[in-house]
Amino acid sequence: MNSKTLYLRLLKHAQPHWKVLLAAVVANAITAGLEPILPALFKQMLDEGFVAKNQAWLIWMPVGIVLLLVARGLSGFVASYCVAWIDNRLVQDLREAMHKKLLSLPVSYFDNVSTSQLTAHIAFNVTQVMRATTMALTALTKDLLTIVALSGYLLWVNWQLTLIIFISFPPIVYAVSKVAKRLRSLSRAAQTNIGLLTESLTESLSAHRLVRIFDAKPYEIERFSDRANKARKLEMKRVVAQGANTPFVEIVAGIPLAIIFYIAIHQALNDQTTVGGFVSFFIAMMLLFPPLKRLTTLNDTLQRGLASAEVVFEILDEIPEADHGTKVAGKLSGDIRFEHISLVYPGKPQPALADIDLHIQPGETLALVGGSGAGKTSLVSLLPRFYAPSNGTLLFDGVPAEDYTLTSLRANMASVSQDIVLFNDTLRANIAYGAKREASDEAIQQAAEAAHAWDFIQRLPEGLNTLIGENGVKLSGGQRQRVAIARAILKDAPILILDEATSALDTESERHVQAALENLMQHRTTIVIAHRLSTIEKANRIVVMEHGRIVEIGNHSELLAANGRYAQLYRMQFHGGNA
Repeated sequence: MNSKTLYLRLLKHAQPHWKVLLAAVVANAITAGLEPILPALFKQMLDEGFVAKNQAWLIWMPVGIVLLLVARGLSGFVASYCVAWIDNRLVQDLREAMHKKLLSLPVSYFDNVSTSQLTAHIAFNVTQVMRATTMALTALTKDLLTIVALSGYLLWVNWQLTLIIFISFPPIVYAVSKVAKRLRSLSRAAQTNIGLLTESLTESLSAHRLVRIFDAKPYEIERFSDRANKARKLEMKRVVAQGANTPFVEIVAGIPLAIIFYIAIHQALNDQTTVGGFVSFFIAMMLLFPPLKRLTTLNDTLQRGLASAEVVFEILDEIPEADHGTKVAGKLSGDIRFEHISLVYPGKPQPALADIDLHIQPGETLALVGGSGAGKTSLVSLLPRFYAPSNGTLLFDGVPAEDYTLTSLRANMASVSQDIVLFNDTLRANIAYGAKREASDEAIQQAAEAAHAWDFIQRLPEGLNTLIGENGVKLSGGQRQRVAIARAILKDAPILILDEATSALDTESERHVQAALENLMQHRTTIVIAHRLSTIEKANRIVVMEHGRIVEIGNHSELLAANGRYAQLYRMQFHGGNA
């Protein structure tokens, strides 16, 4: 996407705030229009006051300067405020749009993108976009109009000398355009590296306990240092590119300036200009160079902003999760049917699932068993439509899953896994999460009691209002899992997905969690991903999977009697690995 297209698209995001934008443009235009007045006042003061001895000019000149400064100050303040308002509103709008888009993208998108990099884009890149938008706006209104106004005044005072100034413009424009490409490429590289830097920081801090246990501090320090050093090098390359551009512009502008000095002195000696005209011309010329210099240095910020805009719009242009369903699911019975389901992940040569044919009855507890890579998680991921089958049909209550709206289908499901996800919020907010956030304290308490969580919640100083820290770090493993179970109980969904929620717990915690799970599983269709076979002996049926296929189905006793793959796995777990 070229610079013009990017910038026009950015302006579309500012369009809803056109009134503030217009106020900024008008204020900047007023500020620019006032610039030539100062040299004009000095011309009259010198020619009329000091040379012609006109006393009125000497009296009114200070008043004129004060009025000019007041007018410039007011217009400058209004412009600065309006630009800052647009800056911050645009950042808010883009961040909200990016967050909303990311939450609407399919699960497969997050399989290939670092969360830390996405965080860096929203936290850092958007501010670069903001600066590009508003600084360019200021340059095009204030600085460009100032240059036009002062150039017009210079032509009026001495057109011959002004034409010499204009000679320096083409090489300046050429230099700026050449540097622009270099700055854009450096900005892209810098933003990618910022994402990696954020990733190193996030991972090492979130896993600080693991880092200590495995004595990985030297490795993490070195990894972060390498990326920080790369960020420094990229920044220095940008500084060199921009830094070389600035003195080049000053030298190119300085040559005609020297020529103008020479010619102006000769004109003054030959009475071809007045003292006031001479001083006024040079004041106007000096006022011309700051906005001209800002326009050249603007290129750096603009290119960094446009490079960031590319990343922002790449995210905003991602195709959201497909939801073509029109049927509202209501409350499903829990009847689930897999008809010859296959699933192939993009870029993977082997199918994750192959010809799965399975019917789960309402209220049935079905356990999925198999080694790593057997396809258990892939099968379960099809239920909430995190992935779509490559072939075959998935039906709920006899209706194809894709016919239901995503929201209504997922409203019928709850999940509890060994990898509990909790938020840095209160216990109340974590239990009454999402669609249940308006649940009453009574309903939350009942869910917590059913989850065997109410006893420990009551013992906390602030009860349900206790802040539990990042991912529930202030709670024990068993307490965290019981909070997750309470959340699932409160949702009261007819379909329940369990991913071995009792693994890695001590005996006391496991007893509480297992009792809570039994409460949760009542009158629900439950699919259990089983790692410890002792926890699924009571399941109605057990499905044994290998390489994405179902190799055995039956209850615990039937499968042991069959002496097949399940019996082999069972003996491996309970008899020291002897198959």
